[in-house]
Amino acid sequence: MNFDLVQIASTFIALFIIIDILGSVPIILGLKAKGEKIKSGSISVVSFLILLLFLFAGDWILQLFNVDIQSFAVAGSLVIFLFAIEMVLDIEIYKNRGPEGSASIVPIAFPLVAGPASFTTLLSLRAAYDVENIIVALLLNIVWVYFVLRFTDKIEKFFGESGIYIMRKFFGIILLAISVKLFTENIGSLL
Repeated sequence: MNFDLVQIASTFIALFIIIDILGSVPIILGLKAKGEKIKSGSISVVSFLILLLFLFAGDWILQLFNVDIQSFAVAGSLVIFLFAIEMVLDIEIYKNRGPEGSASIVPIAFPLVAGPASFTTLLSLRAAYDVENIIVALLLNIVWVYFVLRFTDKIEKFFGESGIYIMRKFFGIILLAISVKLFTENIGSLL
């Protein structure tokens, strides 16, 4: 095992920004207002299992379509770039039109926590970081997701709407930089 604190920190930050559970607080509060019960533990476990499965099966899926990890990382960096643009410019490019169902699974576990952006980020990070460091960072993010879901009302009172808005802008800029880094690290091997 090759645990590296720098890789864990970098991966944690990328996943933290992409999952953006704090940015989802308004959605979670809206579900609660509609009478939905938010099961923090269930959502966290299901999200972790989905993301872990994709982390390992994602390579197989890519092989099935004859796509290498560097190509996927470049494509993923472009998707991450678009999510960052949404965050920074307050525009909506990706529209979540998933099926409705239990709030514990849909839409919170999937696609808010474990969704297209998370999948893309995980496979893009696989091109640059060791798997064990990604798993540690993923687990830390899921623990964070659990606490945010558990204490959503208190978080909203603490940060306020404007505080959450400012954090979203700040993390959008960082995510933009991460997407550029993933692109430049992987485009060379394709050319």
